[in-house]
Amino acid sequence: MKLMTHKNKVTALPVIPLLVNLLLPTAAEAAGLLTPADGQTPALEIKTQAVDVVLEDGYATTKVEQVFHNPNGRDLEAVYSFPVPQHGAVAEFTVWIDGKPVTGEVLEKQKARQVYEAEKAAGREAGLTEKDEYRTFDIRVSPVRANQDTRIRLVYLQPAHVDTNIGRYVYPLEEGGVDGHKLAFWTANKNVTQQFSFNLRFKSAYPIDALRLPNQPNAVINRKNASEWNVKLESVASTATSVEEGATTPVTQSVAYTLDKDIVVYWRHQAGLPGSVDMVTYKPEGAARGTFMLTVTPGDDLKPVTEGSDWIFVLDTSGSMQGKYATLADGVQRALGNMRANDRFRIVLFSSSAQELTSGYVNATPEMIKYYSNELAKITPNNGTDLFSGLLKGMNSIEDDRTTAIVLVTDGVANVGETQQRKFIDLLKTKDIRLFTFVMGNSANTPLLEAMTRHSNGFALSISNSDDIVGKILEATSKVTHESMHDINVSISGVKTGDMQPKTIGSLYHGQQLTLFGHYWGDGVADVRLTGKVSGTPKEYRTQITFPAAAISNPEVERLWAYAAIESMMEDIHDFGENADTKQAVTDIAMEYGLVTDYTSMVVVRDEVFESLGIQRSNKKRLEVEQIAQQNRAQQAPVSHRVDTQQPMFSSSRAGHGGGGGAMGSWMLLMLVPLLWSAMQRKKQYN
Repeated sequence: MKLMTHKNKVTALPVIPLLVNLLLPTAAEAAGLLTPADGQTPALEIKTQAVDVVLEDGYATTKVEQVFHNPNGRDLEAVYSFPVPQHGAVAEFTVWIDGKPVTGEVLEKQKARQVYEAEKAAGREAGLTEKDEYRTFDIRVSPVRANQDTRIRLVYLQPAHVDTNIGRYVYPLEEGGVDGHKLAFWTANKNVTQQFSFNLRFKSAYPIDALRLPNQPNAVINRKNASEWNVKLESVASTATSVEEGATTPVTQSVAYTLDKDIVVYWRHQAGLPGSVDMVTYKPEGAARGTFMLTVTPGDDLKPVTEGSDWIFVLDTSGSMQGKYATLADGVQRALGNMRANDRFRIVLFSSSAQELTSGYVNATPEMIKYYSNELAKITPNNGTDLFSGLLKGMNSIEDDRTTAIVLVTDGVANVGETQQRKFIDLLKTKDIRLFTFVMGNSANTPLLEAMTRHSNGFALSISNSDDIVGKILEATSKVTHESMHDINVSISGVKTGDMQPKTIGSLYHGQQLTLFGHYWGDGVADVRLTGKVSGTPKEYRTQITFPAAAISNPEVERLWAYAAIESMMEDIHDFGENADTKQAVTDIAMEYGLVTDYTSMVVVRDEVFESLGIQRSNKKRLEVEQIAQQNRAQQAPVSHRVDTQQPMFSSSRAGHGGGGGAMGSWMLLMLVPLLWSAMQRKKQYN
């Protein structure tokens, strides 16, 4: 079998133009206050939303503070929904009661809802944050008093990765529009009526060459020095006039900001930085056990590849692709046009069922490219999403002596035919093949799509409609134009470590970082060994690092480890089904570390109610420790966490994009000009 294993080589150009579809504006659902779709409940307002982000030490802390206003003559409940950030772990939910902030505590999900509903029924102030699986965080606050304001704060943590010398942070606002049940019942008020602000502080021990926010022309970027940057985006109210459904006259309202587009921040490290091993630890004085986050940024020694291959495009044509499909079809046409004479392709479409547009493999001749491009353009997206049938048909007729890759592009959720994750994994195991997935939209079934690519040793790229298309093209290109390292293993000896996450690493592609979380006992020097295979040849990298006896600057690392462990257990649940032991383990870790999960929620009640119910304020205590550490770090210059300076693990510099460590080469610019021009022309049609 020679499916993506022959020298670990793949072809790049067919993937690139597929990402152009992101430039097309779509009518997506958004974050906002939810109101029942029957229109019988008076609408509340979001007066202000202030977002403060701190990016430092390999992770991001995002604080979202909002003020809800009730313009009606009776008390109402506020229900606010926003997309789940990628790997985002909610650590704080605070409601101001009698002018004072009261922080929430994590309980088992059903118990938390019972406490909230009891306080709501009694007319006392209460708040609840729940996770709606992988889709949204739903926040409830009751009551928002008649003609008064209610203030809340939500804080979440997430790792901040760098890929091919470029980092990316997304503040998710575009919901995605694929949750049919929620859309059938709720409508979202996505307008902030008075003031919206987004402030980001970025501190990096590695110098930053550039920082930018695509599609945000009003953002102010301030470079303090090469290691410290600030971003500010502010918007105050203006008036907007629209005709609401059922109304006979225009409605004028004050609008400061509309919560319908993600805010994406990119940063680029300076060229020529060394491959490195960085470690952030937390171990209180006198504690037996510490927690670490180990980040490996490999040197650039994965060689470029040139051989041709077979490409199978598996394309989502379900109803949720309406408004995106025209650009998707155009992107596939350009992908086919960039193939070489000895390349072949197949095209599989799926909605409520799957069909192959091609009749087996087609040689990439100009005539065939023109014909199938025209056929693609005739397709009208509709119906549901039978993802399983699409993959099954795509995997048919794979030839043993040809290097083959499947490119899956979808923004939907499998809701027709087979939907169990285990079945998808079993299907992929029948072939030795790499699956490259472009996950479009915040409410796509990310756990399923990432699990499939993980089990196939491929890679998945999450994509926002607000992304920088150039950046995503460069990122995808670097993955499939170079060799990859498979069967990765990291071992640590000399200091006792355990509870490592992720348990299985799989593959590393060109430019990718590897982040590991774990616990350690004791302190001192440890040997670190990273092994894998490139083109079937074993590779080994070694270094020595020091685990400290005490470290108190980054207590958030404990929550990051806990959430990584929870995500690993949730992967098992999605793969093999729910069982009582794993569910309880998720619940126990979430309650110990104060995290909102599928099985736990964060509830806010008055202090005396917490006391009367016997609810320990463990999360409040944890937050106090974290806030002190955050205040101390804010006064310090960026701190280096590199731990392999005495014995570098890698001898070469980090991977960067062509043309001089992050700048595009002239060939890429020439390719992008017609692509971007075409996308801009399409964008005009929708404005």
